[in-house]
Amino acid sequence: MKKIIIPFICILSILLVLLNINSLTTKITNILEHPSFNTLNQPNIYYKNTTYSFATNTNNFTPYGKQDLLNIIYSIINHGTKNFSFTCPKAYQNCLEDLNNFSKDANLLTHLNNFVHPFNSFTSINTTIYDGGEINIKVKYLYTEEEITKLNTEINKIISTLITPDITEDYDKIKTIHDYIINETKYDLDNNKELKSYNAYGALFNKVATCNGYTDLMALFLTNMGYENIKVATTSSTNNLEGHVWNAVKLNNEWLHLDLTWDDPVSSNDKNYLYHKYFLINTEELKTADSNITSTEHDFDLTIYPELKTFS
Repeated sequence: MKKIIIPFICILSILLVLLNINSLTTKITNILEHPSFNTLNQPNIYYKNTTYSFATNTNNFTPYGKQDLLNIIYSIINHGTKNFSFTCPKAYQNCLEDLNNFSKDANLLTHLNNFVHPFNSFTSINTTIYDGGEINIKVKYLYTEEEITKLNTEINKIISTLITPDITEDYDKIKTIHDYIINETKYDLDNNKELKSYNAYGALFNKVATCNGYTDLMALFLTNMGYENIKVATTSSTNNLEGHVWNAVKLNNEWLHLDLTWDDPVSSNDKNYLYHKYFLINTEELKTADSNITSTEHDFDLTIYPELKTFS
């Protein structure tokens, strides 16, 4: 009987491990009363006009609590904004402390990134707090403009080639892309940064991927095909930040999981395998799929992803 080895250890998020995210807060000083009148510029074309429970878009950049801060940061990255400033009001006495705590909460930043378009996902957020009360946020995004152009061109070409007029069902369309990615890509056991296996570019053009690469590439295909989708990440309970990330897509008002990493297992005999065990299943089915496995890579926080609750 052939032994199949599922890659149990997969980096939780490219922004946390592979690209060495900088501290969210680089300087803390006293904040004075200084209301914010800033507004974001027009969002880029990858803006998601979708409301999620974890974070929502906002036009109010004067925070009065943790959720306000989270919504502000989410709105900045969701717009694709590289540089933005706002201020904390004097009434929000814990504003700086909460902002600093965000910088230490790697899981929170990872999950925040999972709700934006992959091309608006960031590798670092640097925040400087000035004596006058202004908070300046600079965002470094994962993908370059050249990579985005090449990815969009190739992805749209593949979709037009593979999704023929006779493929009409959503299940079959997504399965076609799921199978294509797995057949064309191998799991990168060496975690080769030069091959960019941690993102969609490495997965599509270099044919190697970690869980992040599989997930970003599938997210781009889903988005370009018109399907609402997010990424889902394990919430790490350890300090080494090891975890996993996969896709969720909304079909017929139901959120379903698909995990290409686990459907493309690493084998001991170097043979290629293609599974559908983790393809378009709900959360209860995900638990069942993992029932005979000791791994906890699919243990995610439903308070962060309440959309993924299974309703009978």
